[in-house]
Amino acid sequence: MNNLNINVIRVYVKWFLFFLFFLLSWKLTFSQISLRTEELSLEIDDAGFVQILHVRGKEVADRSEGGSPLLQIRVDTSWFVPVQASYEAHSHRLKIRFRIEDQRIEASIQIREMENYLIFAVDSVFPEDKVDALVWGPIAVTVRKTIGEIIGVVSDDTLAFGLQVLNVKTLGGFPINKEGSDPSRSSTAVKTVRGSAVQAYSLNRSKPRTVDVWWGQFPRVPVEPVPGETVEGSAIALFGCQSGEVLERIGEIELAEGLPHPVIHGFWSKRSPETGRSYLIADFSEETIDELLAYTQKANLMTLYHMNAWQSWGHYELNPFYFPNGLTGLKGCLEKAQALGIRLGAHTLTDFINTNDPYVTPVPDKRLALTGSSILTESIGAEQTEIPVASAFYFANEKANWLHTVRIGDELIRYDTVIGSSPAVLKGCTRGAFGTRVSSHTSGGAVGKLLDHPYMVFFPNLDLMKEIAINLAHRFNETGFSQMDFDGHEGCLSAGQGDYGMELFAKLFYENLDHEVLNGTSNSEPFYWHINTYCNWGEPWYGGFTESMQQYRIDNQGLFDRNYLPHMLGWYLLTDSTTLAEMEWMLARAAGYNAGFAMATSLEALRNNRVTDDLLNAIRIWEICRRDRAFPSELIKDLKDPEKEFHMEQVSPVVFKLYPMKRVVVTGAEPVYEMGEPIRIIIPVD
Repeated sequence: MNNLNINVIRVYVKWFLFFLFFLLSWKLTFSQISLRTEELSLEIDDAGFVQILHVRGKEVADRSEGGSPLLQIRVDTSWFVPVQASYEAHSHRLKIRFRIEDQRIEASIQIREMENYLIFAVDSVFPEDKVDALVWGPIAVTVRKTIGEIIGVVSDDTLAFGLQVLNVKTLGGFPINKEGSDPSRSSTAVKTVRGSAVQAYSLNRSKPRTVDVWWGQFPRVPVEPVPGETVEGSAIALFGCQSGEVLERIGEIELAEGLPHPVIHGFWSKRSPETGRSYLIADFSEETIDELLAYTQKANLMTLYHMNAWQSWGHYELNPFYFPNGLTGLKGCLEKAQALGIRLGAHTLTDFINTNDPYVTPVPDKRLALTGSSILTESIGAEQTEIPVASAFYFANEKANWLHTVRIGDELIRYDTVIGSSPAVLKGCTRGAFGTRVSSHTSGGAVGKLLDHPYMVFFPNLDLMKEIAINLAHRFNETGFSQMDFDGHEGCLSAGQGDYGMELFAKLFYENLDHEVLNGTSNSEPFYWHINTYCNWGEPWYGGFTESMQQYRIDNQGLFDRNYLPHMLGWYLLTDSTTLAEMEWMLARAAGYNAGFAMATSLEALRNNRVTDDLLNAIRIWEICRRDRAFPSELIKDLKDPEKEFHMEQVSPVVFKLYPMKRVVVTGAEPVYEMGEPIRIIIPVD
């Protein structure tokens, strides 16, 4: 073959390859993006809107508003929806473009189609510093029967559709404020006119911001930037399944995507028989541990839980009043509890810092949270009790100002009142507050107002908050405590980072543990849901068993159902005058809702109550029947009814008699009852 023919062939091959590459490139970019799992399929149009969404073959997308944006962004205070989307199949990336006046912003989203769920993760935004917030959705659907606001799952009788946040920077809900906080239980899933919607978001925290902190209690707080913490990396999973398989699907996502997946005795906590068990709250010591463990064992409760185990919150040194021999003394208590199969727990208030903690005294940590600062307009001596400042703004907020404390250098100073506005004077000052060192200070120095709380505590900024979370985990590792509550979890708002602070604190605590620790909360967040063991809301301080927040406790049971959480009734107070009728009134409600509870008491109350043995025995036998699901279904409605009362007696290890009780006469504080015909309750044998 001559050279001419060879050259012609080369030209043809070159053009053929070029045409083939062009054809393949064209086919790898689609205007309608179709994504699919075993039970979920969705289509995104070329503008970036979800137009078709099938769960188990049923169309559930709500297109009444023209479809749902997969993504939205906020620039300053304005929101923008996408104008163009294209899918590059060879890299599994979705490019979504937004137009803002004459500028174009582009987000690149990495997509993974797993067998049972879809992953969407933002791997870049350009220009990165332009975007202040990013929202997934809201993705609107016609499903409306059950809406799990915390966990982000909506369902009806046959199917469920859900959104899972995959990291702490991705918050459930919609950013309703600059703080990035939601005062409701959560809004990852919300009710709509035509059904429901799921949503999540991330904030650009890499810029300095000014935020109204803690749901507006502390206005105009300067918040330091978090380097590198932009909207990049925000990630969610979407899934669809049968309505009865939601927990199975979430567990699968947890394991595959590296989410927290705590286990209790080898069982995933969300399915463990230990989850939802009741516990005793009483302060034990090296001397009283045996007696209190005996009471705990008699009631067959899971945990003996200490309310005052720490000398202070922040560093969490053991309280020498209860543990004069320190860790050695506590270890002795722990060994006795373990021998009986009982956990020991210790209470905290999350990131609250006591005024006697080393973070406060004798040298206050520079990372204590401030609501803001002003400057000294004159130099002041060590004896001066009036402090001149340039502005009164942060010092005059009496809606949220309990300790009236400022920091100048290494000195804390308390003041009584503020006179003037700009300039102003802090009057009635107590120098060297909380054991700090009194000093002279020069004009122009910073005067910082410490962020505080009615419990007379201070709080950390984000950096110190992370350190405190790790401190707490290390103390639990050191002591062997295996149950705690993130009580006051909302205290993590002090860092000015909204719900991100709450999620991050729980994550750091969990990641730094070396053993299983059951944990409850006073709040709820979608990422924390994966760490959380139970939510035991309901306080006992406002009345007796039948009065203190009772309707609130009952209303919570629906919340737990919607969000795949164990039922808990909250805390109740056993005093030296608690009666058996009161206890069984509560135990009937616990049985009706299959709900655990905490029984708060003291050694003195247990010793002085004439019917303590009867009370603890009642807890034991009612809890046996509740945990073994022994109550017949036709009885559950009556057990939930607060107007109906019951008494239970044990006949044999597996047979119990439940007597309906009728209140006949009330004389003084002691009711008189008439017992009805007993109902036979039998524990099922596997």
